[in-house]
Amino acid sequence: MTMVLGACGKTGPGMEAPPEARPTIVSLNPCADAILAEVSEPGQLLAISHYSHDPRSTSMDLKAARAIPATGGTVEEVLALDPDLVVASTFLPPATRASFAELGIEVELLGIASSVETSIAQIRQLARIAGQPARGERLVARIDRALARAQPSAKAKPVSAVLWQPGGIVPGESALVTQIMQRTGFLSHSAQRGMEQAEFLALENLLADPPDLLLTAGAERAQQHEALAAVPGMRTAEFAPSLLYCGGPTIIRAAQRLAIIREQGA
Repeated sequence: MTMVLGACGKTGPGMEAPPEARPTIVSLNPCADAILAEVSEPGQLLAISHYSHDPRSTSMDLKAARAIPATGGTVEEVLALDPDLVVASTFLPPATRASFAELGIEVELLGIASSVETSIAQIRQLARIAGQPARGERLVARIDRALARAQPSAKAKPVSAVLWQPGGIVPGESALVTQIMQRTGFLSHSAQRGMEQAEFLALENLLADPPDLLLTAGAERAQQHEALAAVPGMRTAEFAPSLLYCGGPTIIRAAQRLAIIREQGA
């Protein structure tokens, strides 16, 4: 194991670290997986989280994700890969982090991105520690372009929308996906009514106070109820659950999907 983080920290803004100063990385964080897959070079990302291999939880293209090995997050699996760096979530158990420290493996913790700005900061953070700041800036530029293209005209009226997630819950005002909806011309119907993050929205309440648009993320029984098609003035559209939880390149696909949905209702 070559400890190289000090060398990475000496690169200037936008400067790529030399190959020998680029750490090998194991990601245990499903939202970091997609970012690291974009900003690292081939062979640098040794493994990603097992969530990214699962079609029910991945935020990555499944084929691309399965081209990279995955771990279940155990210390033994990580040690076998002999990385320089582990990227994990802030929920990493202290005992696991201590084990990595005892083994000489650096750990970088990544929290939940609750805004586009936070996600962009995380992209730059991961690109920097990977010794690939220029790749990070290219991803940031792609996100900026996607959001600009998805933005409605200044004269467009915001569309009242409910994003109905698996389990019948809705995102709160502070959720990243809510901010992306706002940037692409939507007004959160549930947040406007004081509903908070992951609050349950019953079918009966939805039917009694419908939005202009219902975005269904999933295929649960309530989300497929025949009564939804009979609500006057409310249209429905599908929104992939894989677009709900992570930032990074997921922002691009979410913005593109929302722009298409908005244009279909124009």
